[in-house]
Amino acid sequence: MAKRGKKRSARSGAIRRRGIYLLPNLFTTAAMFAGFFAMISAMNGDFRSAGVAVLVAMLLDGVDGRVARLTGTESEFGREYDSLSDLVSFGLAPAMIVYNWGMGVLGEEPWWWWSQLSWLVAFFFAVAAALRLARFNTRMAGADHRYFQGLPSPSAAACVAFCTWLLAGLDLHNAYTLPFVYGLAVVSGALMVSNFSYYSFKDLDITGGRVPFTYVILIPAFFILVALAPSQVLFAGFFAYAFSGPVLALWRRRRRLRRREGDGGQ
Repeated sequence: MAKRGKKRSARSGAIRRRGIYLLPNLFTTAAMFAGFFAMISAMNGDFRSAGVAVLVAMLLDGVDGRVARLTGTESEFGREYDSLSDLVSFGLAPAMIVYNWGMGVLGEEPWWWWSQLSWLVAFFFAVAAALRLARFNTRMAGADHRYFQGLPSPSAAACVAFCTWLLAGLDLHNAYTLPFVYGLAVVSGALMVSNFSYYSFKDLDITGGRVPFTYVILIPAFFILVALAPSQVLFAGFFAYAFSGPVLALWRRRRRLRRREGDGGQ
């Protein structure tokens, strides 16, 4: 009886541990569902819902890793599954948004070269996201966690999805905005596979330490702005972050040149 009771307790413990490991993967699955819903919305021409779905995927993607660390349920399976989910939500979903945006503008019988350009731009973004994720996975161990190498795929996806969300809300889904959307998708994809450094915000201590009172005021002010004009504020924020990498690289280069000139003058 004692042995049977030990077997039952061990079996229940294993089931309980498996249940805990399911928790972060549920968030990952929900993020993948949001990315899939963004693709379906884009195919139906609903770019507002597609943008909101990408935003939900970003929030869930930020939660699953923290849940795994808090519950001690990090695993190799979870990391691989999270990477596949990111490819769907931040690679394929934005690519489908760009493609359907272009095809919606061009109509049922688009010019041949425009239709070819549409899927080529979308494919370039998807491949860039896959390469960005593969590079991130292979360089996790020795990387400087304060900075990302290349634009993170969620930020690149946000630039594309929130741009089409903003333009659709302003009723600017037309041929005049099409080159801008295509150009933004290409530039965002190129920034993902670039060597530009992007601040990761991982060294910010939000759990301890004192901060100025004005910082506490800025947080609700930001949420108020997002509530009043979500697409405008979100697109402006991620657009600025996307180009912070080249600006930071240019600033560092100028600072090195000034140091060399100063050393040469001495």
